[in-house]
Amino acid sequence: MKNRLLCLFSTTTLALACTLGAATAHAQANTSPKTLRIVPHADLKVLDPTFTTAYITRNFGYMVYDTLFAMDTHSKPQPQMVEKYEASDDKKTWTFTLLPGLKFSDGQPLTTADVIASLERWSARDNIGQAITRAGGKWEALDDTRFKLTLTQPFDMVLDGLAKVSSYPAFILPKRLASQPATRPLTEVVGSGPYVFKRDEWVPGSKIVFEKNPHYIGPKAPADGLAGDKTPHIGRVEWRVLPDSNSATAALTNGEVDMIEQAPADYIDALRANKNVKIGVLERAQGYIILNQSMPPFDNPKARQAIAHLVDQDKFTAAMGYPDDLRMKYCATVFICGGPNDSTAGAAPYAKPDPALAKKLLAEAGYKGEKLAILLPTDLAYLNSATLVAIQALQDIGVNLDIQSMDWATLTARRARKETLDKGGWNIFLSAASEFNVDSPISNTYLGAVCGNSLPGWPCDKKLDELREQWISATSSDERKRVLDQFQERVYEVFPVISIGQYSRAFAAHNSLKHADKIWSLPNLWVLDK
Repeated sequence: MKNRLLCLFSTTTLALACTLGAATAHAQANTSPKTLRIVPHADLKVLDPTFTTAYITRNFGYMVYDTLFAMDTHSKPQPQMVEKYEASDDKKTWTFTLLPGLKFSDGQPLTTADVIASLERWSARDNIGQAITRAGGKWEALDDTRFKLTLTQPFDMVLDGLAKVSSYPAFILPKRLASQPATRPLTEVVGSGPYVFKRDEWVPGSKIVFEKNPHYIGPKAPADGLAGDKTPHIGRVEWRVLPDSNSATAALTNGEVDMIEQAPADYIDALRANKNVKIGVLERAQGYIILNQSMPPFDNPKARQAIAHLVDQDKFTAAMGYPDDLRMKYCATVFICGGPNDSTAGAAPYAKPDPALAKKLLAEAGYKGEKLAILLPTDLAYLNSATLVAIQALQDIGVNLDIQSMDWATLTARRARKETLDKGGWNIFLSAASEFNVDSPISNTYLGAVCGNSLPGWPCDKKLDELREQWISATSSDERKRVLDQFQERVYEVFPVISIGQYSRAFAAHNSLKHADKIWSLPNLWVLDK
């Protein structure tokens, strides 16, 4: 460990020795069968990407499953497992034909029965899937390779839903697995994607292994973002779990791993200075404070407004450690600044923190000093730092906090518990979402969730539900913009979630890794070679 740190922060002479050592390590590695070794942003505990919004499980899903449509680098849905499709003029009937010869990783044929079961399970969890259902959507198999969707109302976002990048992607599973309820995580993995999960080599907390799926069939189009042929260039992938930023960065510098999926924010400048490492942007993202609205005090909108008045976005994103060129000091929209739904509506009262008003509103909401549990992640440095900023701001106005430290995988399991504090419940945690989980009233994980959702925090506002439906059904860009602003104004009144600022996630890759410039939105590892 000491030698690794010396390689990071060393004199010029020692740095040269480290560089030569790294080059030797890579030369030796390349004499063996190719293995791609990356450091994931967190450990993997849940294997079902339709059960949790955790990005590590979503990334696992993209390794082992495929989707009917997928987003290219222009954020356009492209056919993926579908050979051809058509929509009626009124957009109420959609028909699809699968690619010929599709199989699951166990060699069994993939048919429309599997597709329908998978889409029904997806629709039970996903915002767009639920919106399709509310529009009268019915999925029906026509034969083993053809299926259709019929709706009672026109719905323009069918392809966007089927190509949804995140939370929740419409992954295709075997019917016998997809038929199980989405309220319970699946533990068996039989995929439709480019890799096979090697359960026999899985070491929880240390290593997750994948090998090329010999039964994978992709479209003829070249890989582009998450779309196109995903046949891997490298037949074996190992996720090496290194939660300590020093260890992860030193492992990359020394050639022990090829890539860090999310470069530690406070190491980015040092990595940029290393000529053997390249830094690339994965995606824009926003950080969040998530409050448990199923119990006092945050079942009261005034209490949520109080927390919003504590937020200094510049302080939060600076604490995360991101360089100035990868963060914004202030972003007014609850979607993505610079995105298609950027808006300033309703933001003005919260542009600057007001601790005195926050304290007053919290008291008016009925808070009398009761202990509130805040979950502190120990292995994600940027969220750890952001949570510490939140802890200080809350304590400054007299909030009595029970600070509970745990790794991120444990936190993602804990946050799903709706019990009272004495039974393992919680009040506050911080998280972050990529732009594809942020950028519209329906794709936004929290703002797109209707009442009765199963999201941790359990937000619910009937007026937001009504405005969201108006936005979906708007027939002109002017009308959609008007409703969008009304929607955001309502968000700033009831706060289903509270933004702490916008930044860009970055990956770090060794220069020996080819095609790293094709990494897009998440670690689409099938594009890489070395």
